[in-house]
Amino acid sequence: MKREFEELYRSKLTTAEEAVKIVKSGDRVYGGTASSGAYALLEALWNRRHELENVTMMGSNNYQYTPIYDESVDNPFLFNTYFMGINERKRLKAGFPVSYNSVHLSKVDLWVRDIGKPDVCFFEVSKPDEDGYMNYGPSGTALHKYLQEATKYTIVQVNSNTPYVLGEGNKIHVSEVDAIVEADWKYDDYTAGEPDEISTQIAKHVLREIQDADTIQLGLGNISIAIGYGLKEFNDLGVYTELLAQPMYELMESGNVTNKYKGFMDGKTVFSFSFGSPDLYKALDHNPDYYVAPFPFVNDPRNIAKNRHMISINSTMSFNLFGEAAADCIGWKQQSGTGGQGDFVRGAQWSEGGKSIIATSSSFMKNGKRISKIVPYFAPGTAVTTPRSDIHYVATEFGCIDVRALTMQDRARAMISLAHPDFREELTSQAKAVGLI
Repeated sequence: MKREFEELYRSKLTTAEEAVKIVKSGDRVYGGTASSGAYALLEALWNRRHELENVTMMGSNNYQYTPIYDESVDNPFLFNTYFMGINERKRLKAGFPVSYNSVHLSKVDLWVRDIGKPDVCFFEVSKPDEDGYMNYGPSGTALHKYLQEATKYTIVQVNSNTPYVLGEGNKIHVSEVDAIVEADWKYDDYTAGEPDEISTQIAKHVLREIQDADTIQLGLGNISIAIGYGLKEFNDLGVYTELLAQPMYELMESGNVTNKYKGFMDGKTVFSFSFGSPDLYKALDHNPDYYVAPFPFVNDPRNIAKNRHMISINSTMSFNLFGEAAADCIGWKQQSGTGGQGDFVRGAQWSEGGKSIIATSSSFMKNGKRISKIVPYFAPGTAVTTPRSDIHYVATEFGCIDVRALTMQDRARAMISLAHPDFREELTSQAKAVGLI
C-alpha cells in the first residue's frame, strides 16, 4: 500500500508553473489561510496574470509577501474574503475593490459552499505520512477540508517545513489532489515586541477577572500580548481558542497551561489556526498536547460553552455608550471581519463561570490630536460587531466593568467612566442631550 501511494505521488508531481495552468479566466481560486499560504503557487499564478481575466482570489490573512496582492494597476486579480487581513487591506487602501462577506467563523463552511464556491484550491501541506496523508499545517485545518469538498481542482504545495498538526479534519490524501508541487517555504516570524504602557494597564484590569484553572481565548494585538504575559502569574490554565498565538505557546512551554480542568477536551490546547514564531510551528509537529480542528467545531458556541470558566478576551476599535463594539468596520471602511468574536462572546457566557471581555484603549492620537474610542454613537456606515444584548465585560486602561445587568442609562455612565478624562464631560453632555442620562 505504501508503494502504491508513493507511485501515485510521483505521478502527480509537477512544477508550480505547470500546475497553475489549470486556472482559467473567470475561475475562483483559494490561495491559503493565515500562516498556511501556498506562496510558490501564488507566485506562479502571478506570472500568468497577463493571460487571465476576471480571476477572483480568495483567502484570508496570508501575511507573508506575495506579489499577487500588490497595489499595482498591472494587477488584474479580483479579491473576495470572509476576513480582511493585511494584504486585503493593502489592496483596499490603494483603491482597488475587495469584496467582503460578513460571516461568523463558526459558519465558514456555509461561506465555502454558498459564497466562495472555489474552482481551484492551492493548499500548503506537509510531506505525506506513511499512509499517504498530507497535513494542512498550522492554519489550513481551519476550513480547508470544506474547500476540498467544494472545489473542482486541488493543487498542493508540499513544504518540508510544514508541521504535521494532530487533530480533526487536518489532512488530505495523495489520491484527493490533482497536482503536487514540492516547494520549501520558510515561515516568517509573526511575533510582536513588548506591549505598550496602555496595553499593559488594560491587561492589569482584565487579569483581575481571571483565576487559576480558567480556560482562555485570546486574539491578536498589543492588548492580547500584554494579557498573555500577565497570565504567567497563573496556574493550570486551559486554552480553547480559534487563534493559537505566541503568548499561548509560551504559556504552554512555561507550564502555566496544563489543560487539566477545562471539562471539555481536557489535556489538549484546542485551536483552528496559528500565528507565531518558527519555534511555535516546530512545537506543533506531531505534538499530542495540541489539537487542531476546523472553525465550525472550535467556534461553535455550544462547544465553547462546554469549557468550564471560559474566558473570552477580544478587542474592538470603538465602543458606543451602550457598550456595543465596532470591531471590524468604522465609517464604511472595512478593517478586518466579524471573525469569531460573536461566537466566543456567546459561548463564553454560556459556559459555567464564563466571562466575555472586550477591550480597547480609551483613545488614540492622530495628527497630534487625541480622539476618543468611546463615542455617543458610531459614524454612519459603521457595523456593530457585538450588539448591546451580547456585551458582558468592557475594559479600557481605566477599568474593566461588567455591564451586562446594567440599564442603558447606567451603561452610559459606566462607559463614560472608562473613557479618557478629556472626553468624559463632553460625553456626559451628549448623553444628557438625548435623554440617555
